[in-house]
Amino acid sequence: MLRLILLAIAIIVVWISILPYMMPNRTKNIYSDEKLRETALSRGMRSIPKDYKKFLLLVQTPDNIITKEKIALGKELYFDKNLSKDRSVSCASCHMIKQNPHNKTQFLDDILHPKSKTDCMVCHIKDESGSDRLATAIGVGGKTDPFHRNTLTILNSSLAKYQLWDASSKSSLQTVARMIHDPYKMDLSSLELTRRVNESALYKKEFQSIFEDGVKPINIQKAIDAYQKTLLTRSAYDRFLDGDDSAMTPLAKQGFVDFIELGCKGCHTGISVGGQTVQKFPVRNYNSIIDVTGSFSREYVGRDVASFDFNFKQYQDFPFENIGGFLGAKDEKRFRVPILRNVTKTSPYFHNGAVFDLREAIYIMGKYQLSMELSETQIDEIEAFLHSLEGNPVSYKELQK
Repeated sequence: MLRLILLAIAIIVVWISILPYMMPNRTKNIYSDEKLRETALSRGMRSIPKDYKKFLLLVQTPDNIITKEKIALGKELYFDKNLSKDRSVSCASCHMIKQNPHNKTQFLDDILHPKSKTDCMVCHIKDESGSDRLATAIGVGGKTDPFHRNTLTILNSSLAKYQLWDASSKSSLQTVARMIHDPYKMDLSSLELTRRVNESALYKKEFQSIFEDGVKPINIQKAIDAYQKTLLTRSAYDRFLDGDDSAMTPLAKQGFVDFIELGCKGCHTGISVGGQTVQKFPVRNYNSIIDVTGSFSREYVGRDVASFDFNFKQYQDFPFENIGGFLGAKDEKRFRVPILRNVTKTSPYFHNGAVFDLREAIYIMGKYQLSMELSETQIDEIEAFLHSLEGNPVSYKELQK
């Protein structure tokens, strides 16, 4: 009798687990360009402004009024290695952008570091990624985050409601201070930060002209924050939302439809296409098998639950080895939703940089967040849409010297 009960339970478990894969694909809705645009705009998807006045309306906050002078000062500080304890890293060391004056030496230092696991794309560091393209960041003294957290892009980050993987920072201004003081990032105290900035007569003069109270930690943070807010990117996606029907390819448009209809848009929302909510990951749990190298293999997923292999020692919290053991906000596997703008240039993916291939990341999200076994065609389409989000920081003419 007990065997029959166990067999019945096993059959039910298997049936439930394979049901999503037995359901036929839904008939695709046909969207005209105008309908697709209207649908996106009605759901809060907006383009990055190319006009400076509209830019100010978007990023201006009462606690940090943006001025051209403050932006220029913030840019100097952003690239200044003196703002780190051993004077070896700047904000730009982990959040690289094309103008980075120490790309070459930073690149060599990073790839020679024993924990610098990366992929071929690190050679394209000059792409506008706003990140370091490493599985985990390397800070002062070659230190790495003990939780092995992946560097989030600085591009468009000021538009996010939540900052950092655990959403523990609520503004880009607050995040600047967190990174300067973090012992695994720049590791500099407020007192030493002020002293070092005061070492420069030019800095002192600039601060006195911009801030009534001169050089203070909060003013240093405000200047850097002002500059970071200018790092907004425009892409084919933005041009399409602005009315250019030819900006996106037909494949990318179909991927856009998939993105909306399959539910990706539910979390990757807003003008930043992410960063607005904190969500559980993974939503769906499987008795996942990780191969001997610790990397994710699609061959294992989708077959494990139905394999009758109930060796629970193989159970994984994530569809990849969780190097660092980070579990997000309050250790509840809740993470700030990543910004998808320029996601094609910010590999590796997920909170510990465990997945290097974008298509694999799309597949994982479909399976573990949406309970869908995405077809190769759907992955092609969504990947094409994500490529339409590639862009470079807007060059507002008002900020050019």
